[in-house]
Amino acid sequence: MNELFALSMPWWHFVVRGALSYAALLILLRLTGKRTFSDMSPFDIVVLVIVGGALRSAMIGADSSLVGPLLCVATILLLDKLLAHLAARSELINRMLEGTPLLLAAGGQLVAGVLAKAGISKEGLARELRLHGLRSLQEVDEMRLEPNGKISVLKSR
Repeated sequence: MNELFALSMPWWHFVVRGALSYAALLILLRLTGKRTFSDMSPFDIVVLVIVGGALRSAMIGADSSLVGPLLCVATILLLDKLLAHLAARSELINRMLEGTPLLLAAGGQLVAGVLAKAGISKEGLARELRLHGLRSLQEVDEMRLEPNGKISVLKSR
C-alpha cells in the first residue's frame, strides 16, 4: 500500500513534466491545423490514443505511484483552466491559442488557394455544402473554417 504514495522522483518533476507535455502537445496541435480533430474519424482516434500513450512516459517516466500521475493530471487541468481564463480576457491570447476563422468562400465563389491551405478537398467542401442543405457554392454568401475546425455557412438570400 505504501508504494501507491512513494514517488520515484520529487513531486515538482511531475508538475514540470505535465506542464511541458501539455504545452508541447498544444503547440503541435496548433501547427497541424484547424481540422486535425474537428471530425473524429477512426484514424484520428487512433492518433489520439497513440499520442496519449507516448506522452505517458514523458509525463510520469517509470513512476508507478498513484500520486505522480494525479499530479500531472492536476497540472494539466489547472493549466487548461488558466489558459481558458486568460483567453477569455485577452483577444491576443485567444487568437494565439485558438486561431482565427479562415474565409473559404464569399459571394458564391471560392477564395483562391484557400482550400489547399486549409487542407480541405473539393469533395470535403461539397460534403459540407450538403450538410448545410446546399446544392452548390452559388447558394453561399459566406463560408468560413472556424478556429474549432468546423465550417460555418451563411446562405445567400
